[in-house]
Amino acid sequence: MKQLVFWLMVGLLRLLSVLPYGWVARAGGALGALLYRIPSRRKRIVLVNLNLCFPEKSDADRHVLGRAHFRHVLRSYLERGVQWFGSHRAIERLVQLESHIDLDDPDAPPTIFMGFHFVAIEVGCMLYSTRFPVTALYTPMSDKRLCALAARQRGRFGASMMLRSNSARTVVAQLRTGQSVMLAADMDFGVDNSVFAPFFGVPACTLTSVSRLARLGRARVVPFVTEVLPDYRGYKMTIFEPLKDFPSGDDATDATRMNAFLEQEIERLPDQYYWVHRRFKNRPAGMPSVY
Repeated sequence: MKQLVFWLMVGLLRLLSVLPYGWVARAGGALGALLYRIPSRRKRIVLVNLNLCFPEKSDADRHVLGRAHFRHVLRSYLERGVQWFGSHRAIERLVQLESHIDLDDPDAPPTIFMGFHFVAIEVGCMLYSTRFPVTALYTPMSDKRLCALAARQRGRFGASMMLRSNSARTVVAQLRTGQSVMLAADMDFGVDNSVFAPFFGVPACTLTSVSRLARLGRARVVPFVTEVLPDYRGYKMTIFEPLKDFPSGDDATDATRMNAFLEQEIERLPDQYYWVHRRFKNRPAGMPSVY
């Protein structure tokens, strides 16, 4: 039965990849709005996160934001059809690229492209890989077949996909040879190799891996964000200027700066950040669980 469900899902994604993008996006948004009406664990997680991060908003405003987020999340699931199975040309048609650095600079230093879990993060990474060599770190999924499929399709344009676990030594070696690495470090992966840094004023368990890899690999850290454009016009990937004086030598300071940058982008795109993730899963000693 699991195998049948897997192949049905693959078939559906392949079908969605050839349908007009606007149709798929509208269908995903409608499905998300419908599912928001139904009580669920994910809806509760979203509202807990929004309550913690936006205490100044009314309950009604947080529900409006939560509903808009559900629309984006379900859209992103259906839009994986074109993201995972669309052609090189289809990806380039859908994604605009704006870079504040010269991506063609042959003398550029080793670079860590630091992404964040907005709903369109995958398609931005794929667009980059159609133009430039890159190693992309990823976290394994619980379903091994789905994980293998995702890694294969995400890397089909040339990105070298690497499991996040036990990858530090290889990443450092690649950075020292001038290769670029893409990763996201804004989720709660446990207290090991993490510090508690403020995120909208709430202590959030924040990975220190970006600082350590940048220090050991002698690399600059360049943030990027991929957003969903309005009116079903696709996506826009923005590559920002490198973070100045990063790493600083203090992991807590660096984690705070990372979170502060992310907060600015969330303020701009509040419904597109991945609020369904338990961002505050781990808490400082003595603080109760929020989920």
